[in-house]
Amino acid sequence: MLAPLLFACGLVLASTSAMAMTIYKSTDANGVVSYSDRPSKGAQVFVFRDRMVERLERQVFLDIKKQKGGDAVFVRNDLYAPVEIELSFTGVRNVIGAPSRPIRRVLPARSNLRLALLTATQPGRPLVYTPRFEYSLGDPAGTAQAYQYPLPWRGGPFRLSQGANGQYSHYGPKNRYAMDIAMPEGTPIIAARGGVVIKTENQQTGRGDDPSGNFVRVLHDDGTMGVYLHLQKGSVSVREGQRVGVGTPLALSGNTGNSSGPHLHFVVQRNTGLGLVSIPYQFNQPVGELPNFALGKQ
Repeated sequence: MLAPLLFACGLVLASTSAMAMTIYKSTDANGVVSYSDRPSKGAQVFVFRDRMVERLERQVFLDIKKQKGGDAVFVRNDLYAPVEIELSFTGVRNVIGAPSRPIRRVLPARSNLRLALLTATQPGRPLVYTPRFEYSLGDPAGTAQAYQYPLPWRGGPFRLSQGANGQYSHYGPKNRYAMDIAMPEGTPIIAARGGVVIKTENQQTGRGDDPSGNFVRVLHDDGTMGVYLHLQKGSVSVREGQRVGVGTPLALSGNTGNSSGPHLHFVVQRNTGLGLVSIPYQFNQPVGELPNFALGKQ
């Protein structure tokens, strides 16, 4: 049986993985919240919502420019990171220039690239086609370099509440090697590795609309990305495009998004081909078991 968990949490990739399990949330007469894999009287199913996906549609998008005789199809990347894209066309009628096979490219940061020029087979008649567009953060050609991560917070000591391959929520490609560290809200969160801030969220309160809660994503020089999640609303102190070094203050820890208690969810990811996956990493010092700091036991 999975022992009741007070502060295990994180993001989950919606999955039918055999490792997934139903988790029940209950609150006792003293207001203490517990999580277990077995239902009890008054317990409710704790639903993990969605997967760890940033909303990028306003920063990576198709830009189709109408011009005399046809359509010029551009892809625009406004992010401070490369993006791998794949573009194909279906339902093509009266079109010359639509490739028969998908176009896959890596767009540099802050770039705008024309991928196709479509013209009419029969001039004067409309072009008919449906673009199919996919993208993923990062360049899959990168090679992750060995690196031991300093602890990405100040204060403590704090302890690990859920590690890699945790059955509670660390399964699926994006979260398999994530670590959750239980800590009081307001703990300073710092960069564990240098790089460029490429995405932030700072306005969510409580559970919010995004399971990630407030977060900071940093692109490292080897193409991997460190993501710091469930941060306190309004505490993110870095901006997209800013270069940070080890120890740069990023935000304060919180309890936002799909979180069952105050903690930092830290994961390292890379693009392996139109998809982000978490990769194994190590802290440069041990992180032990979970203390019940809510009851004053450090």
